[in-house]
Amino acid sequence: MELKQPDYSIQYDPGTATVICRGALRLDGLEAYRPVLDILENAAAETTALTVDLQELEFLNSSGISMLSMFVVRLRQRGMAQLTFKGSAKIVWQTRSLKNLQRLMPSIALVLA
Repeated sequence: MELKQPDYSIQYDPGTATVICRGALRLDGLEAYRPVLDILENAAAETTALTVDLQELEFLNSSGISMLSMFVVRLRQRGMAQLTFKGSAKIVWQTRSLKNLQRLMPSIALVLA
């Protein structure tokens, strides 16, 4: 599963059960994020331990953060065994928003490098 656009790419690596997000996501509204959410949900359906690597995602707007929140809530409701978010401590939106996702699902593992 892969989504490539000029400003960003979303890629699922089934070998490591990792969704890798790169670039800048400035999509307009939740519906525009549907393809991204589909990749995340399909990846989560294939494994009991998913990693979402955001270390190279420089920007995510409020609609994107809402989409990630919706994804986390859905996984919590399904009883996802293990979810890890990898982020960069150097990217401000990640240090703030990823901690908020942990409030929605306390079992999330956060790795900020």
